[in-house]
Amino acid sequence: MTALETLKKYWGYDSFRPLQSDLVGSILDGRDTLGLMPTGGGKSITFQVPGMMLPGVTVVITPLISLMKDQVDNLKRRRIKAVFMHAGMTQHERTVAREKLINGGAKFLYVSPERISNENFIADLRRTQVSLIVVDEAHCISQWGYDFRPSYLNITRLRKLKPDVPVMALTATATPQVAEDICRQLEMVSPAIWRMSFVRDNINYIVRPCQTKINEVLHILSRTQGSAIVYVRSRKRTGDITEFLTSSGISAANYHAGLTYALKEERQNSWKTGETRVMVATNAFGMGIDKPDVRVVIHYDMPPSLEEYYQEAGRAGRDGLTSYAVLLTSRSDQGVMRRRVTEAFPDRDIIRKVYERVCNRLNISVGEGYDTLKEFDFEKFCEVFGYQPRQCMAAIRLLEQAGYLAYMEDSDRRSRVMMTVHREELYDLRGISSEAERVLTALLRQYTGLFSEYVYINESRLASASGIREADIYGLMLELARAKILSYIPKSRVPLMYLPTSREEPRYLQIGKAIYEDRKQIMSERVEAMIDYAFNPKICRENRMIEYFGEKPEIPCGRCDTCREKRKRNKKLSVEEAIAGIVSYLKEKPDGVDMRIMGAALAGEGEAFSKAFNYLLCENYITNEKGLVRLSGE
Repeated sequence: MTALETLKKYWGYDSFRPLQSDLVGSILDGRDTLGLMPTGGGKSITFQVPGMMLPGVTVVITPLISLMKDQVDNLKRRRIKAVFMHAGMTQHERTVAREKLINGGAKFLYVSPERISNENFIADLRRTQVSLIVVDEAHCISQWGYDFRPSYLNITRLRKLKPDVPVMALTATATPQVAEDICRQLEMVSPAIWRMSFVRDNINYIVRPCQTKINEVLHILSRTQGSAIVYVRSRKRTGDITEFLTSSGISAANYHAGLTYALKEERQNSWKTGETRVMVATNAFGMGIDKPDVRVVIHYDMPPSLEEYYQEAGRAGRDGLTSYAVLLTSRSDQGVMRRRVTEAFPDRDIIRKVYERVCNRLNISVGEGYDTLKEFDFEKFCEVFGYQPRQCMAAIRLLEQAGYLAYMEDSDRRSRVMMTVHREELYDLRGISSEAERVLTALLRQYTGLFSEYVYINESRLASASGIREADIYGLMLELARAKILSYIPKSRVPLMYLPTSREEPRYLQIGKAIYEDRKQIMSERVEAMIDYAFNPKICRENRMIEYFGEKPEIPCGRCDTCREKRKRNKKLSVEEAIAGIVSYLKEKPDGVDMRIMGAALAGEGEAFSKAFNYLLCENYITNEKGLVRLSGE
């Protein structure tokens, strides 16, 4: 079966999107491959299609547990065998996934980077036929990447374990420096590098200085139509803005990492179906959300980098229709951005003390804790020890960068169930209450696959199906678990803390220059690039962004706020002013310039520009040969 036939059979598409077929062909040729595909480019197809065509297992490394689960579910719906393994799973869940892997029950294995350091996992993989290794969010492996994760450095173990297996690295945002570092860190051999342009012709990038941002949000939404996202940087603000918009007659909901899974799913679905128009969210919202008709993305607070801004703004207009990405700014934003750099790097003594107290809180002694996973209530921790949450989280993130901890707020903690008896044994159950038997009957009727793997369940759905109060479902599920009929893992909203190494004495912690000073400098450079994008009134916004990612724009975009303002100014020019502008511009281009480029650079759509250009041409002050304009020299 060809790649196109595979695409059609499993995904129902008749053709690939731009660049997808190139990446698929590169992998099928056995080449190490780097794909730079902006948000919404269809990255998963590029490895899932060849994964179905190759004989063995495709191993996909990704840091996002929620997306891992979604992708595995999507593959299963297409009748493709897939499993996932991550540090947030119970031992029993890992055992079930492991048995599927070694018994041929998986065509795709999604794994978090932390699992690669586990010797048992490596031993299982050694016995498994692997045909492709995929590194998603590949910028995480680069020290220069905006989201560097030390656990990604473990991926080179897979290269040594499977030296003849091609590696595919995928990322939506990477500067040239980061792209080069990805190839080096993954030990790629003569890699094929495929890039999609970062230009999005249908998105209008607008920076809007304003006195009162919340009023500006209402102003924008009142004058546009269609779905919208408003990004903020605090959970409290999501609620405040949502309340304001709702009271102003605009349907809105808020979304952040602290909500229950059920509430997240409910609000996300309401927004995706159009019932709710506006989602007010932190950056916890958007990854893996492929809603094509988002017309406006508003950033209420400035993102910390152009990488993150490009990804979030790129959730607008995936259907190719005209859309807007609006960044709201105020006088105080530059100072706030620069203070973030200082706040993100607390004193090393504070970092060591946070590490010591985290380990104490988890009851882990010095020399113990390797591969330990425990619940960790971050808010309670800050309350007990009197930490400001922002400073404490900054210390934890630096400890993650150094490889001592992994804080897992996005772990999928919904309730899940797996049957531990054979189907035939259900006909002879004894010792359980009639209510528990009703819940078991409802469970078997509502969910499939319970006898082969853990299945996510909803207690309220079980309550409705069984006619038993939801408050009683938990106890009845525990009764079935005690009777060894099933394995029940109740839902939990508490985040997890994972220790990839044994606990160290705080004085021996290595928070070295590469983790602290170097990354502080990198963050400072990113912040300054973001500030330049937002506060430089002379630049084309889109060109500033794509230059950051290594592209060389030929002409201004003509769509952003600065291009529009320049066009307005030039339309008011006199003919004499337009003549002076053209001559001045051409003096800087002695070898001539493309007519199209000059017109765009001078925003030459006004009548004055046309008259000035024709005058200079008729009077032989300039020449225009085959579209190349230069001063005539006479």
